[in-house]
Amino acid sequence: MTNKEGKKDLTRKELRHYYLYRELFQTHEEVLMAKRRNPKLETLRNQGTLNPHPEQVRDELFLGHDFFDPHDLLQVKYEMLRKRRVEGVYVTQAAEVFGFSRPSFYQALEAFEAEGLSGLIPHRRGPKQAHKLTEAIMAYVRDALTADESLRTADLVRMVGERFDVHVHPRSLERALARGPKKGL
Repeated sequence: MTNKEGKKDLTRKELRHYYLYRELFQTHEEVLMAKRRNPKLETLRNQGTLNPHPEQVRDELFLGHDFFDPHDLLQVKYEMLRKRRVEGVYVTQAAEVFGFSRPSFYQALEAFEAEGLSGLIPHRRGPKQAHKLTEAIMAYVRDALTADESLRTADLVRMVGERFDVHVHPRSLERALARGPKKGL
């Protein structure tokens, strides 16, 4: 919803938070400094369990008790799953009250059932290692460089593509060469 000036109207909750923070902190910088100084938030950030959207958690436990922290992503996910299983709340309602989508709820449930509480800890996304540049490819590249040191990265990429039918980015190949061979090989 927007007002006459085209700006978004704030909900009652957003207004309440706005006025509360405005009273406590005079400037946005002071709010940021206060967040940076909070040791618990720093610990959660370092562990990768800081909830990126704590303001979306609207469950009464998190609004009325100091023990329940909407910044703690692990705690929020666990309580969302508990609310569904123990209290019998619908999945849609549980996900919405805790600031998640239905697919995110089911992902959390699957991870929890497979790994327990540690399954709710976010994992690093993306490939964990270079998966295209296998040891066979890197051995071939090193042999080619030993035979002809004047080969450029673009030449090596073309040769790898022709020999192994694998498209490799030149920068990936440069990084792999800079890392050198794996120890023990």
